[in-house]
Amino acid sequence: MSDGRSAFEKRAAVSRETMERLDAIVEQLRIWQQRINLVAPSTVSEVWTRHVGDSWQLLALAPDARLWVDLGSGGGFPGLVVAAALVDRGGSIHLVESNNKKAAFLRECARIAGLPVKVHAKRIEEFAASFAEAPDIVSARALAPMDKLLDYVEPFLKKGAQALLPKGQDVEQELTQAAISWHIDAELVPSVIEPHAKIVRVLNARRR
Repeated sequence: MSDGRSAFEKRAAVSRETMERLDAIVEQLRIWQQRINLVAPSTVSEVWTRHVGDSWQLLALAPDARLWVDLGSGGGFPGLVVAAALVDRGGSIHLVESNNKKAAFLRECARIAGLPVKVHAKRIEEFAASFAEAPDIVSARALAPMDKLLDYVEPFLKKGAQALLPKGQDVEQELTQAAISWHIDAELVPSVIEPHAKIVRVLNARRR
């Protein structure tokens, strides 16, 4: 397919069942995108590369993670894609999205695709304050600049989680700015999808 589905399937080497779950996610995205803005309209035709593939690469960075939290889940990336893989891993993911319409989309996707997902339609700060579990991974994609992202993920880092934060070509500038206010223990992992993009793996962060 021109949208990159075949290339993704070959590169990711996923099972038939996982591809069926991902197909269901993409189908629902295209249906709901006509009603609410889930992803940039210009990227819908490249959904398998720009969104599914970009999300899928996070899984290789946390092969043993079973409990995930995804913040600002919006159009479902990476949260729903991670969930499609966690079915086989015996894991689950909490998706945090304050926009009720987007939260409804996430719930419907999870229902149709049979995903181990719990959607929380609340603000990130409210969720973090009430969430008692200790996740392995906290993720967020296209949510906020790094300085603000660290505010969001710090409560989970304190519980032992690692943060996986996909970023574009301005990531080093964002980290430099964030370092004014934060002590950050992190590494940059090159994206396998976008040549100039990086995934920031944050191990620890604390306010100066």
